[in-house]
Amino acid sequence: MADPYSLLGVTRSATDAEIKSAYRKLAKQLHPDKNKDNPQAADKFSAVTNAYDLLSDKDKRARFDRGEIDGDGNPAAPFGYGGGGGAGGGFRGQPGAGFESGGADFGDIFEGLFGGAGRRAGAGGGFGRQAPPPKGANVAYRLAVQFTDAATLAPQRITLQDGKTIDLKLPAGVESGTQMRLSGKGQAGPGGAGDAIVTIEVKPHPFFTRDGDNVLLDLPITLDEAVKGGKVKVPTVDGPVMLGVTAGASSGKTLRLRGKGFTGKDGNRGDQLVTLQIDVPADDPAIQALVENWRDERPVRAHLGV
Repeated sequence: MADPYSLLGVTRSATDAEIKSAYRKLAKQLHPDKNKDNPQAADKFSAVTNAYDLLSDKDKRARFDRGEIDGDGNPAAPFGYGGGGGAGGGFRGQPGAGFESGGADFGDIFEGLFGGAGRRAGAGGGFGRQAPPPKGANVAYRLAVQFTDAATLAPQRITLQDGKTIDLKLPAGVESGTQMRLSGKGQAGPGGAGDAIVTIEVKPHPFFTRDGDNVLLDLPITLDEAVKGGKVKVPTVDGPVMLGVTAGASSGKTLRLRGKGFTGKDGNRGDQLVTLQIDVPADDPAIQALVENWRDERPVRAHLGV
């Protein structure tokens, strides 16, 4: 059984942040989409995902460090050798048994349990309690989500490897790298199916950008809209709305549309920040005639020292 620390390339004293950083780096390198010519990439990606899943859970990590579970979260002492003699105590001392080392490969042991050897050992009555059969492997998926869907937590549909589809409810605070666990949707195993681990990728948007839970937008307005003010139509992640522009508005002025951003982990939505950009047409005779005999004498760049 591979050591999750070794899989992620971190020490046992690594902080949560170091573990997360190591996983993100490996996930980028091993992602199946970037390794289409390497069929082993999906297996490696799934392995590091499982390792991160264990080490990012404080309880599981503590139990693993104490030797209570292995890298897959299964009990590390399948034959219950903690007390009472019999074959349990004697087996522990056999060379190569591997129960003390923390590096045992339980795949062969479980194969023996379910292939006949385990039954023979059980008949002798010496091995004590058997561990529950292992679950199947987890399966990693990537789900690309539209920017506006992520902001509004719109339901998503994903197709699993068995061809079945399932509708997902995005979690509050979703962002690229967010992982969702679908219990029992992985590979089949003697102890039941493993899980599906879905990694979210929020797709970039043509004109929206994200800043925390806020959505940013540069909004072009015409010269007459800036001078006169009035209502202008503005796109948001929820659909277009009308925004009031005050007379005499300048480029760079930022207006706020409350509750039109992403839903944060606390369940509250951020805002949309709209920055006005006055779009003056080039070579427009009417505008040229308008300013021909007019000049703005204000020292608009005085605060810049020029």
